[in-house]
Amino acid sequence: MVSKIPVIEIFGPTIQGEGAVIGVKTMFVRTYGCDYRCGWCDSAFTWDGSAKDQVQLMEPEAIVAALDELAGGNYDCVTISGGNPALIGDAMGQFIGDLHARGLRAAIETQGSRWQEWFLEVDILTISPKPPSSGMETDWDRLDDIMAKLEGSEAGAHSLKVVVFDAADYAYAKQVHLRYPSVPLFLQPGNDNVTEEGDISVRLLGKLEWLFQLVIADPEMNRVRVLPQLHALIWHNKRGK
Repeated sequence: MVSKIPVIEIFGPTIQGEGAVIGVKTMFVRTYGCDYRCGWCDSAFTWDGSAKDQVQLMEPEAIVAALDELAGGNYDCVTISGGNPALIGDAMGQFIGDLHARGLRAAIETQGSRWQEWFLEVDILTISPKPPSSGMETDWDRLDDIMAKLEGSEAGAHSLKVVVFDAADYAYAKQVHLRYPSVPLFLQPGNDNVTEEGDISVRLLGKLEWLFQLVIADPEMNRVRVLPQLHALIWHNKRGK
């Protein structure tokens, strides 16, 4: 019997704001629970207990039904985020299979702290190790193992993403790039204040230009891609966008 998935929110259709599927229309399924406690997390409600009364334990087919109720046929990509969806075992694998049976793509982001066999079934997998500003420590042996399994398989498209807040984070991003040079790496500037109300686009664009200049000046980062948090530029710190 397949276990259920802890879901804290389902929303969309919207536009993916970051990573390899930036600009793509997508539905979002956000799972509850994380093995990290990043200091700047923009979705801490998925693990800090503040919204645990909103969590629903859902069977995979019920999630698909909820997606259809929200959007009908107006989507073909589902982004599964968290928290850390990699904490979920067979139920997530079944959910991905159910999406594929409907002709839908699955995109997932995880920090690279846990391997799941269903990674090999994900259409667009983003591994996003967390830099020093997060307060978390990277287990490089575990990350090496995950990247080796992906590289040695017939997995779908996979890439790396690092959020950069400061010079130490940039040095970390370079370390990631040099360690896995054949894997596409996306950089994005961090949002320093995830609770600020109103229009934050000027602040975010300033950070984006700062990151642009670092990469432009760095011959070791010629193949990385620098992106904004597109959703934050448009919808700022609003949840469910």
